[in-house]
Amino acid sequence: MTEELDLLDYNYDLPGSLPGTLNIPDDAEPTELVLISYDAKHAIQKTLHTPQECLPYLEQNMVCWLDVRGLGTESVLRQVGGIFNLHPLLLEDVVNVPHRPKLELYNDQLLMIVHMVRPAKEGRGFIAEQVGFILQQGVLLTMQEESLWDCFDPVRDRLKRNLGMLRQRGVGYLAYTLLDTLVDGYFPVLEQYGEYIEALENEVVMRPTRQTLQKIHELRRELMMLRRYLWPQRTVINSLIRDGGDFLTQENRIYLQDVYDHIIQILDILETYREVASSLMDVYLSSVNNRMNDVMKLLTVISTIFIPLTFIAGVYGMNFNPAASPFNMPELSWYWGYPLCLGVMATIAIALFTFFWQQGWFANFSAPPSPAEDDR
Repeated sequence: MTEELDLLDYNYDLPGSLPGTLNIPDDAEPTELVLISYDAKHAIQKTLHTPQECLPYLEQNMVCWLDVRGLGTESVLRQVGGIFNLHPLLLEDVVNVPHRPKLELYNDQLLMIVHMVRPAKEGRGFIAEQVGFILQQGVLLTMQEESLWDCFDPVRDRLKRNLGMLRQRGVGYLAYTLLDTLVDGYFPVLEQYGEYIEALENEVVMRPTRQTLQKIHELRRELMMLRRYLWPQRTVINSLIRDGGDFLTQENRIYLQDVYDHIIQILDILETYREVASSLMDVYLSSVNNRMNDVMKLLTVISTIFIPLTFIAGVYGMNFNPAASPFNMPELSWYWGYPLCLGVMATIAIALFTFFWQQGWFANFSAPPSPAEDDR
């Protein structure tokens, strides 16, 4: 992964801080403002230098989408909050990241905080980003952590080219479209993890090492973090369907039900992956124990073959004088005694090796597969 995932990372206020305090990290990106205003016939996209430039568009009978990219310029964020009459606690929840996904109503405003993810550029893993949705009458604000990337380009293209029903619908349908695009962004990440788990299963069975154990641990940690983002978003979408207020029509709620179904599907896949990752630990331990048993079996076979050989060598290593008594190892004075002793030892070793081979003791030893087996 390109950045370390911290399961204990969360947002909190400093003791004694005033309500509405904006805790902006030092590495937060400068704030950029992009406005898209549209109706059934026209669509305008404009980069704003100051939040006040959006005021003329708010007075028109058009849907306005203000995309706030980057949360590093507090003065701009305060101005946006003033123009749209954002509650201080609402602005605090959106700006202070990371925040748990949530849905709240503030009089004539609806706040929704969710997370979008994308696959990492290099290697395995994903990058997560918090996105805040603020719905007002005819206005949608999206507030993103980063300015370089998001998953909303297909929606912008549809607005620009007037594809589908997007420009004929209101702000509630726009919010649904963005949420649907955001949720669909989880599928490429899950597909990447599915391929990785399949490769890791083969490694666990055929070539388990200490690095394999570390990979399993990292996989379980990443899947747990992904679940941490997804599980509360399921509750957010469900609450939006039930308690979305006047911002959502009945038809929009039907569309949001499809988004909810996609989240349930993603969670089912994610839970399956987590169960497989947990079982990989058991498979790893079994594989390591099997390899250890094979090693012990091989050592036992070698020891069993050399025990009678060691016995014979030990007997003739006592060096009793055959001249003192005819019972004191007369073989020591034989002309062919040494070759005969070696022949007996070789015969015993070959006989034991043949016996163990016929019993199948050598057939079960684990060994890394050959390159030809890997290619199949």
